[in-house]
Amino acid sequence: MTTQSKGTALITGASSGIGAVYADRLARRGYDLIIVARNHGRLDAVAKRLTNDTQRSIEVLAADLNDQNDLGRVEDTLKRDSSITVLVNNAGFGTFAPLLDSNVNKMSEMISLNITALTRLTYAAAPGFVARGTGTIINISSIVGIAPELLNGVYGGTKAYVLAFSHSLQHELAAKGVRIQAVLPGATATEFWDVGGMPVSHLPADWVMSTENLVDAALSGLDQGELVTIPSLADGGEWDRFETARRDMSNRLSRTEPAARYAVKTLAKAS
Repeated sequence: MTTQSKGTALITGASSGIGAVYADRLARRGYDLIIVARNHGRLDAVAKRLTNDTQRSIEVLAADLNDQNDLGRVEDTLKRDSSITVLVNNAGFGTFAPLLDSNVNKMSEMISLNITALTRLTYAAAPGFVARGTGTIINISSIVGIAPELLNGVYGGTKAYVLAFSHSLQHELAAKGVRIQAVLPGATATEFWDVGGMPVSHLPADWVMSTENLVDAALSGLDQGELVTIPSLADGGEWDRFETARRDMSNRLSRTEPAARYAVKTLAKAS
C-alpha cells in the first residue's frame, strides 16, 4: 500500500552511483521522484526497480546538464512543479590528472556541470521553496573542497565552490524555511575512478566507502540538522573547530591598513 507522499525529490545524476542510492533511499522515505541523468536507459531501469519496490511515482527526465536546452528543461520543471520539496544536486564529474596533464576544454566542461548547472538549478528551485516556506537543497561537494591538493585542482576548486555556495545559501535561506546541506564524500565506490582511468580496486581498501553507506550517513546528517556532512570524518568536533576558527578569523580579514608583518609604509589618512 502506497503511503502519502512527502513531496517530490528531484535528483540529478540519478542513473547510477550516489544519485541512484539517493533515489532509492528517498523513495523508501516516502518521496515521489524526478530522476535526471543523460542515460535514458539507465534511468528507466532505476525507475522500474523503484516503482516495483516502493510503489512511489517515479518520473524520468533524461537531460545533459551541459546542454543549455536540456538544462533549461530541468530548470522549468523546478520552477513550475510545486510538489518538489527536495533538490539533490548530485550530477558532476572529476579527474585526478595533474593540471598540466589535463585538457582545458574538459576542465571547462567540469566547471560548467559542477558549478554552473548546480547554481542554475538552485536558482530555479529556491524561489518556490521560499514562497512555500519549506524545501531542502542537498549539494554534493567533496573532501577535496577543503583538501584541493589531493586531486586535480580544477575539480577541487569546483567542489570548494559548492561548499562556499552552500554556506551562503544557509545564511540567506535558513530563516525562510529552506534546509541546506553540503555533503563531502571521500573516496567512494562509484564509476568516478574507472572513468578517470584508475579502477577503484587500485585504491587502499580502507579508503573507499560504499555508495550505500555514504548516502545513509549523509541522510542521517541531514536528519541531525547538519549544514556540512563529512561521512568519513570520525570526530565531528574537528569540523566544528575548523569552522569556529574560520568564522572567527573572518571578522579580522578587512582593515584599512596592511598587517604590520608586511612592513608597508602606509599613506596618512585624509583629514
